[in-house]
Amino acid sequence: MPQGKDQPVSRKQDSPVRSDAQRNRERILAVALVELTHCADAALSAIARKAGVGQGTFYRNFPNRESLVLEIYRHEMQQVADSAAHLLASREPDRALREWMDRLAEFSMAKAGLADALRQATGAPGGPKKPGHTPVTAAADLLLRANEEAGTIRPGVTGDDFLLTIAGLWLLDPHEDWQPRATRLLDFVMDGLRVGAPGRRG
Repeated sequence: MPQGKDQPVSRKQDSPVRSDAQRNRERILAVALVELTHCADAALSAIARKAGVGQGTFYRNFPNRESLVLEIYRHEMQQVADSAAHLLASREPDRALREWMDRLAEFSMAKAGLADALRQATGAPGGPKKPGHTPVTAAADLLLRANEEAGTIRPGVTGDDFLLTIAGLWLLDPHEDWQPRATRLLDFVMDGLRVGAPGRRG
């Protein structure tokens, strides 16, 4: 019986540790995104210092530059993908789709800023492979199907169709004032999706 009483205490003690570890990891990723966007060769020691973690903590999370760069990419992509469901839960489908497109634009700029670091991380023979767009494609499909059911966009558009249509985002320069141009492009795409929409069904 004493062991049974001890178990809840152990879980309570472990929880702050896990929470601290998660915060450390997220802080490293946030700092690394900024630093590697500015300079693909940014020193890992400088990233650890600016994130406020020790070398041991840093390397336990990311044993090398390649693992760090790929995790930044995966993390940013998953954040964008996860936001689709959150937006649909709080907004009308067409508004959710348009706001999600803005988040996708921000992700594309982060990816463009990391281009050199990604090439270094994935370019070596036998090295790690850059992850595909599967979570983002699935998120696009979720939003498109919700809009199709609401009658706010033309039927039959797939997530792959959508990503091909907005591929111009990846041609924008992240170091320039890209947002006005991205907004015009995405408004144009949204207008195109609405052409042929049967209208909202009640």
